[in-house]
Amino acid sequence: MDGMADGGGTGRADGADGTDNRDPAPGSGGAIHRGHQALFIGGQWVPAAGDGTIDVIDPATEQVIGTVPAGTALDVDTAVRVARAALPGWAATAPADRAAVLAAARDLLAARREEVAATVSAELGAPPAFAAAVHAGLPTAVLASYAELAASHPFEERVGNSRVLQEPVGVVGAITPWNYPLHQIVAKVAPALAAGCTVVLKPAEDTPLVAQLFADVLAAAGLPAGVFNLVTGLGPVAGQALAEHPGVDLVSFTGSTAVGRQIGATAGAAVKRVALELGGKSANVILPGADLARAVNVGLANVFANSGQTCSAWTRMLVDAERYDEAVAIAAAATAKYVPGDRLGPVVNAKQRDRVRGYIRRGQEEGARVVAGGPDAPEGMATGYYVRPTVFADVQPDMAIAQEEIFGPVVVMIRYEDEEDALRIANGTVYGLAGAVWGADEESAVAFARRMDTGQVDINGGRFNPLAPFGGYKQSGVGRELGAHGLAEYLQTKSLQF
Repeated sequence: MDGMADGGGTGRADGADGTDNRDPAPGSGGAIHRGHQALFIGGQWVPAAGDGTIDVIDPATEQVIGTVPAGTALDVDTAVRVARAALPGWAATAPADRAAVLAAARDLLAARREEVAATVSAELGAPPAFAAAVHAGLPTAVLASYAELAASHPFEERVGNSRVLQEPVGVVGAITPWNYPLHQIVAKVAPALAAGCTVVLKPAEDTPLVAQLFADVLAAAGLPAGVFNLVTGLGPVAGQALAEHPGVDLVSFTGSTAVGRQIGATAGAAVKRVALELGGKSANVILPGADLARAVNVGLANVFANSGQTCSAWTRMLVDAERYDEAVAIAAAATAKYVPGDRLGPVVNAKQRDRVRGYIRRGQEEGARVVAGGPDAPEGMATGYYVRPTVFADVQPDMAIAQEEIFGPVVVMIRYEDEEDALRIANGTVYGLAGAVWGADEESAVAFARRMDTGQVDINGGRFNPLAPFGGYKQSGVGRELGAHGLAEYLQTKSLQF
């Protein structure tokens, strides 16, 4: 298989046999990338070592929309060896030339925006408008940011009598989740490539089609063979093999804290670098004097977007006792706008649907009050993995629904007595990924946010910034993604003394 490093990518959306894998997506305006029956290794689509396959299911229809190979440890080993062979050449490539490849990929990805949106809508269940704006738009913006950073970043500097160099860490094993399938891929692969690293990607088994599309984009952009490799497969098989492989210098993983803990232990035993973006139970703190209606409505939109499948979602809404009942009434009324099958898509699979409904039942058993939604299937939705958007009131901070990541369209509303009580509740979980603070003025909101144990806080509805570092405190992870801080994760430092 060593000769694969000499192959060139075609950049086409064709299968290994040359057949077109794209079909129109009804109502999407784009085509669905149906998938290659192959792995992308050494610049070519090649057969997997075994004959196992993974069916890709549309969570809205429960129908199979594509099939990809279930790669094995042998496939991972082949991909890592190819990435290792390609590393010296790519690491020695001038940053401006690496930037040019990323810029070309940005343009090609933008040109395939409708196909990206249709594919993510089909394999994840995201509503078409949200898929186009976020699942297609955000990765393109992040890719553009790293095309610029690759060209402008100071990869060396003089410090006294030393010359300090920032060099690529080496071969990166990237393991990505299904909830923002292309964004999470780009947030790892783009900075790794900008740094001069080579990559082996294992995407989530629920959403591999858009990953294959991205492999085609990189090949068409002129990325040298072997610099980026893609092995589809199951987490306990291909994912574990990648995390444990001695030829991988850094493992970048996004997913559950439980799996991240295992990967961290494996990497630590091998003295291997690791970047972990894990779970969250973020607080949306509405201070006295804040615009209550806006804070509640934006907070609900934040959680219900992507059907609640967002690690940074503000799933705990904290409101002062004096306005708590008013906030609950606003939330109950506003939730009616999120109609399953229209504004609210399904969750990714049957297991996730059952898990979320189980948490809703548990909240009821704990004594929380359902003011919107509930554990039953949405009316008239016999097909599809849908969950009713649910709001709980009278939630105590120590309830499971207030402590554990549900990863579905569920908001818990918690009453607090004063700001110290609010801070205690906000910081009172094992997580610290994101959050929001709403205040009567920016100064008071910032003062509160400064005391929160969390990696990113939106102030009075501040917009997402793809250049700002994203990552968590406590058990929400290790390291940062996006912007210059994200690039730094893939660099190591060498100093030369003169």
